[in-house]
Amino acid sequence: MELGRQHADACSDKTLGVFDGGFALRSVVRPLVRPDEPGVPRVDILTRLRHDARLHALPPPTRRPGQRGATPKWGPRLPPPRQGGRWPGVWQEGRAFLYGRVREVRYKEVVCLWRVLGHDASVKAVVAVVEGYRRRFTLVSSATDLSGLQMVEVFAARFCQEDAFRDLKQRLGWEECRAWTRQPIERTTQALLATMTTLRLLQGELQQQRGDDWWLHPPWNPHKSRPSVRDVERLLWQHREGIRRCLSDWLDGEKKAGP
Repeated sequence: MELGRQHADACSDKTLGVFDGGFALRSVVRPLVRPDEPGVPRVDILTRLRHDARLHALPPPTRRPGQRGATPKWGPRLPPPRQGGRWPGVWQEGRAFLYGRVREVRYKEVVCLWRVLGHDASVKAVVAVVEGYRRRFTLVSSATDLSGLQMVEVFAARFCQEDAFRDLKQRLGWEECRAWTRQPIERTTQALLATMTTLRLLQGELQQQRGDDWWLHPPWNPHKSRPSVRDVERLLWQHREGIRRCLSDWLDGEKKAGP
């Protein structure tokens, strides 16, 4: 929640927080979408729905003639997301860039109320059948101006974070960090993030200058279509002697120029 608010403070436009369903809790979602404190920016959310999430249709805008009692805050309960095909509306079809390639998507969307967020804020729920995946995607967002196809594409883009965590841990040694106080952990993490950013920038530059002739095209993985951090590491390892000489000459120059 704090990360979302910090990002909103740094941006002048709308903010959308995309996270997994494990954080779709009332204590996280409500303060972001409906902040109680004055001056706190709103942060819209996009997350995965539980298959048994409680969704309700919007209440009628006007009271029926002769209706008694208080005005209802919740409309009729909708089928759970695992039965999203029963939601009102028609199935739509489209194409989106998901997990490395353009895929066919068949989806249905509905504007409704979500028990986690409360009756004061409407949300858009989406159930989608994505090409190449057996299980349906069930998503919800407080940014109701997004289309269902855009919601699926944005949520799939979140997986790039998992790729970054994998590269940090397995390629750059983040999981091997042995530190017991805060400062060494922060220094190590910042150094690794800077290193990975540099490798990614070098990867993009190599792609522009040399094309695809510098990274490994493994015969056992015909689906690999772009280089990885490991490919950049392999290339740098081939030039390690030159890099060492360059660093040695630089350090010698620093010593000679010193007081």
